[in-house]
Amino acid sequence: MNALPAASGRLPLLVWLSLAAVYFVWGSTYLAIHFALAEYPPLFFPGLRFVIAGSVLMAFLRLRGHALPTRRQVGFSVVIGFLLLNVGNGAVVYAQQSVGSALAATAVATMPLWASLFGGIWGVWPKALQWLGLLVGFSGIVLLNLDGDFAANPLSASLLIIAPVSWAFGSVWSRRIDLPKGAMSTACQMLSAGVVFLGASHFAGESWQIATTPKAMLSVVYLTLAGSVLAFSAYIYLVQTVSPSLATSYAYVNPVIALLLGVTLGGEVFSATELAAIVLVLAGVLLIVLYNRPAPVQPVPTASGAAKSP
Repeated sequence: MNALPAASGRLPLLVWLSLAAVYFVWGSTYLAIHFALAEYPPLFFPGLRFVIAGSVLMAFLRLRGHALPTRRQVGFSVVIGFLLLNVGNGAVVYAQQSVGSALAATAVATMPLWASLFGGIWGVWPKALQWLGLLVGFSGIVLLNLDGDFAANPLSASLLIIAPVSWAFGSVWSRRIDLPKGAMSTACQMLSAGVVFLGASHFAGESWQIATTPKAMLSVVYLTLAGSVLAFSAYIYLVQTVSPSLATSYAYVNPVIALLLGVTLGGEVFSATELAAIVLVLAGVLLIVLYNRPAPVQPVPTASGAAKSP
């Protein structure tokens, strides 16, 4: 992996564009999910979204001359896609049937807290101020579960805790295994996750009827093109290119955008307890991100026995 030189102090334009995508596009996807759920079942439309996005991206890459991944890389992509998309994204979609978009975004914002803990598996433990961030952030999650939608929907609350845990572990682990390079990794993960979603949807007996209302259709199109092809590709690029602190910095921007959109366009309201919980979570994540340090990346053995960095 080629990390950006810390001493340069300048970020390439592609990094800035990728950050803008994960900040603003992902911040808006929670409201788009809310609109899509009004017409589509919770397993079918993510399956449709990721199969289309993965297929389109892979076809584009093949036309551009990109090589297909090895069997080993495909296997790892399926596992990481399951952790990030089937569990990480799927749990959020299911939970948003009963929990508002901004609160869902706040719960997902704990991802850097979990990622900081999972770093200990590879010997990178949080610093002193990061432990404080963990304490502050998790206290916000406890507070969030005491009132409002979370307290009224324990299953959704549980799913919104599982989602960032799975996403964090998948993100940390993905830096240390042999995955396809760049956008091909994104395409493989989305395509495999979409197939899993559609299979689960079929066995759950969900309707596969395509909704015709403009809001639902536009929401799915936006989630597919902007949320998946654009923003997820940008995230994979950031994970493989910059430090973990910068790659995960979207976590304290997304809830703010989701809150503003939820209030102005989604008609959502929040209690004082929920707002206090949002502040605590964001403060904890900010401490984690600001005092993060790049994790040492171990060489990954390739199929031929040579070693390389992911």
